[in-house]
Amino acid sequence: MILRRRTEAPNPHSFAEEVSDYEDACCQKCGSGDFPAEMLLCDKCDKGFHLFCLTPIIVSVPKGSWFCSRCSNHKMPKSFPLVQTKIVDFFRIQRTPELTQKLSHGNLRKRKRATSLVMSKKRRRLLPFIPIDDPERRLQQMASLATALRASGTQFSNELNYVPGMAPRSANRAALEKGGMQLLSKEDAGTLSLCQSMMARGECPPLMVVYDPKEGFTVQADRFIKDLTIITEYVGDVDYLKNRENDDGDSTMTLLHATNPSQSLVVCPYKHGNIARFINGINNHTAEGRKKQNLKCVRYNVNGECRVLLIANRDIAKGERLYYDYNGYEHEYPTEHFV
Repeated sequence: MILRRRTEAPNPHSFAEEVSDYEDACCQKCGSGDFPAEMLLCDKCDKGFHLFCLTPIIVSVPKGSWFCSRCSNHKMPKSFPLVQTKIVDFFRIQRTPELTQKLSHGNLRKRKRATSLVMSKKRRRLLPFIPIDDPERRLQQMASLATALRASGTQFSNELNYVPGMAPRSANRAALEKGGMQLLSKEDAGTLSLCQSMMARGECPPLMVVYDPKEGFTVQADRFIKDLTIITEYVGDVDYLKNRENDDGDSTMTLLHATNPSQSLVVCPYKHGNIARFINGINNHTAEGRKKQNLKCVRYNVNGECRVLLIANRDIAKGERLYYDYNGYEHEYPTEHFV
């Protein structure tokens, strides 16, 4: 199957050979044999399931073996131990005399006052996330993310990774961009740096990862989040798009949409990643689905390099789940079966 990126949908592709394998199969969930190109056959029991009938939904046909829930004996992921030393090691938090050091509201007000009234009218600036004060609650938040990362076989990383044999850091040049990237201002770059510093100290964003039987792992706000707050950076291993055209992953994110397609880059969060991987997309084919969107995905030029940020596009209430539109400016990402 062709790769389905979160900001660019697949190119036209012939399913003729694949359809012949499924033409006699019926979905065990809905009983229909329609849409054979979106039918999965269990490699153990040979029963069929539509991609969009599974819970959670699978966006593309896996490249390797696939087993239905009965044959795989799927179980709820085991919770990460709520032990501070284990969490500190898992996230490689800086070991300081006071790991619970927090960003005070006074500091936030001071940063805000430093902005002149005239500048504020010209452009609204990005805001840093505000960690929850309670250190025990922050441990619970980090433990929820560690659970999801461990269950998905992903090593935590809060920055872009350049792995030998993939795209080098020198390939990440915003000057190659075809169009659609914004320039991150000096002030907003400072806000992003502040968020990264807080994470390194164990002051995580106020988010909780939960497991939903329909959506899989998903993320919800653990406190009120103001509009234009930086939620997280989308990170993972950086590679050339041309090397990933036949991947079966559905979480690959466009990093650089180059004028020369051979120079286009993507972020692959499968081996290394952070909480961004577990934030779900909206069904942009329905009005109700579009109403759920409370984040926007923005690609930025940061000091000449490409970066991807997820930013609140409205105020988000405590307990509200986070969603953004997987569709970029290029094409339509297939979201019609999203919850």
